Amino acid sequence: MATDTASDVFETHRSLLTGVAYRMLGRVADAEDVVQESWLRWSGTDRERVRDPRAFLVRVTTRLAIDRLRQITSRRESYVGPWLPEPIATDLGRTTPDAAERALLSETVSLAVLVVLESLSPLERAVFVLREAFGFPYGEIAETLDRSEAAVRQLSGRARRHVEERKPRFEVDQRQRRELTEKFLAASTGGDLGQLLALLAPDARLIGDSGGKAKAPLRVLETADKVGRFLHGVAQRPVEEAELRITEINGGPGLLILSRGVPDSVMSLDVADGRVQAVYIVRNPDKLAAFAR
Repeated sequence: MATDTASDVFETHRSLLTGVAYRMLGRVADAEDVVQESWLRWSGTDRERVRDPRAFLVRVTTRLAIDRLRQITSRRESYVGPWLPEPIATDLGRTTPDAAERALLSETVSLAVLVVLESLSPLERAVFVLREAFGFPYGEIAETLDRSEAAVRQLSGRARRHVEERKPRFEVDQRQRRELTEKFLAASTGGDLGQLLALLAPDARLIGDSGGKAKAPLRVLETADKVGRFLHGVAQRPVEEAELRITEINGGPGLLILSRGVPDSVMSLDVADGRVQAVYIVRNPDKLAAFAR
């Protein structure tokens, strides 16, 4: 197989490999490193002996991601304040025309679900990502992880129950989510505390991620009153030369805030029953680099 053909084959599967690695690691740079290492393994492999390049590449990428996940656990334990996955700009509506597939991809890449995945073991997380996000059959996952199919089914069931018990509810209808996001933005920036509180569920939560490099709550805020008053206070101190954009972030409508053209923060909402259930704010500049590009 010629080198250019090897590159073509790899590029055909790059999007899938990046999707697996990002869901496994929750950070773009780590995912890109893993995908790059997968390319090095692929380019150095006797490809004439590879019957299924896609399966081979997913196996390599998943195993590398598991190794990387085990390495970065201590790094997250020393993180300043709450840790959130790195947000990414998505356009699943354009790339995924099938409504059911879009809903599945949207759910498995949402910040809420990625936060829950942090509490799974590396193997459980790998099984969940491959099975729930990409629909791989149990037999293929078993080969990928070098486990029996029975063991993989057990891991899958345990991971799925764990996620279902802990993930927040959210509205699937993208139009309703966007409408509520727009109302929430107007209330947050308009200084109307009453309107803002009316949009928040009574047990709403706010999780801010700054990594100690920007201003954000160092603890999770809980109850509509605390969340609303915090956001109301923030609105009284707007960022300089602010530009606000509603865009698709991690499979759902979100807000990108720029200051003098530079990404300042990203906000994503969990919406259900016509109310905002959770607010995620990422202000760590290291996690906003992709939006600058």
